Amino acid sequence: MRSSFRRVLRQPPHMTQSFQPDEALAREFQADPLGHHPPNLQALLRRFRGEPVAGKYALLRTRHERVWTGVEFSGVKGVPLKQHPGLSFTDWRAAEWAVFQLRWRRHVGRPLSFEDPGLLERLAP
Repeated sequence: MRSSFRRVLRQPPHMTQSFQPDEALAREFQADPLGHHPPNLQALLRRFRGEPVAGKYALLRTRHERVWTGVEFSGVKGVPLKQHPGLSFTDWRAAEWAVFQLRWRRHVGRPLSFEDPGLLERLAP
């Protein structure tokens, strides 16, 4: 029983290796952010969505009229989300694409070669 417990705590090999996914996966997500995705894109999305809460980018539906705003989690209980009003969208697909680009930068360490211009400037200081 003890050895199986240790295996659970150990990081899987893919978490310790350098992470450089193919930009073709990003293009695939951009084309259909709300659709069914192939296994390699699903794995990338699980990695992005499974990051620690502190500093994680997400979407918040801010108005009933289908408006989504980019937010950042503090990771501290009781501390409110940091809203980025410059990242407000009426198109859910565009909102998902913006968050994907921000998560890509965080995980890969560089922007996409076709990143939306001015994306970072839209983040509140």
